[in-house]
Amino acid sequence: MKSATAKRRPRKAKPASNGLLPSECLMPELDEATAQTSAAIAKAGGCVLSSYREPLAGHALLLSILPIDAVEPTPFQRDLSDAHHKRLADVISKTGRFLDPIVAILAPPAGFWTPNGRHRLEAMRRLGAKAITALVVPNREVAWQILALNTEKAHNLKERSLEVIRIYRGLVAEDARRPESQFTFYLDEAALITLGICYETLPRFGGGVYHPILRRLEAFTDDPLNVALKDHEKRAKMLLDLEEKVAVAVGKLKERGLVSPYLRAFVVARINPLRWIKGEPPPLEQVLKTMRDRAERFNVDKIKQQDLASAAGPPDEEG
Repeated sequence: MKSATAKRRPRKAKPASNGLLPSECLMPELDEATAQTSAAIAKAGGCVLSSYREPLAGHALLLSILPIDAVEPTPFQRDLSDAHHKRLADVISKTGRFLDPIVAILAPPAGFWTPNGRHRLEAMRRLGAKAITALVVPNREVAWQILALNTEKAHNLKERSLEVIRIYRGLVAEDARRPESQFTFYLDEAALITLGICYETLPRFGGGVYHPILRRLEAFTDDPLNVALKDHEKRAKMLLDLEEKVAVAVGKLKERGLVSPYLRAFVVARINPLRWIKGEPPPLEQVLKTMRDRAERFNVDKIKQQDLASAAGPPDEEG
């Protein structure tokens, strides 16, 4: 397995050097895919207000009004925040305006998915709206790009991981023979796939302390999606087994009266062999096995409260 490599950001472009001029965004005629999408909108009871090319890359978009019952969130997204959509509904109600269209795509066999707009959709439903404004994209591939579309909105590690594994399972269902490496843009980090499986199994999983280890050692492969998924499931099982051993050590530290919001991070740091390794690290499976063995032998009697003073990392989760 190759170590994960750092991502390179594109250089800042010269001002006004890319994209289309306003006049070039007009679409006097619809291409075949956009025309089919327009027809589907009308068939669903919606209407197209305008069509245009978005100004950066020139992709076709349809500004539309859709029946709200025809739209559902993609099944890959983070879970709905009850507090967030209710707060959003209150704001929309007070202003009397819905000014931020959702993004939508055609969803088989009929209707529409929104990969970006779940809370806005739910807020409008809460207000009893009959319809919702949408930017309809004629390209279904956007459904898999939820993480990229949401980079400006902070997702915690659990939300990101669950989104990634849901996207992954959707990709497997669509065509499991495609190589995993083909979807690096959609999936962000290979580590998130393994963590997502852990969170599916154990919702209170403290993935933050293990994320740096997985991020360093897991990389996307050229294996078919269904084969690669089995490897992620194997590593997730090892990680959950390790977490059981770490939880036992944390419990024993608490029984001794040691107090810190970073007990789990402290234990994981103590058993992590990577901090002593220079150069090429061993495979992730070997590291997890070493950590599990060390967690089983973890001697809490040697730990003093002052040892915890320098502990850092993600705070332990409650429950």
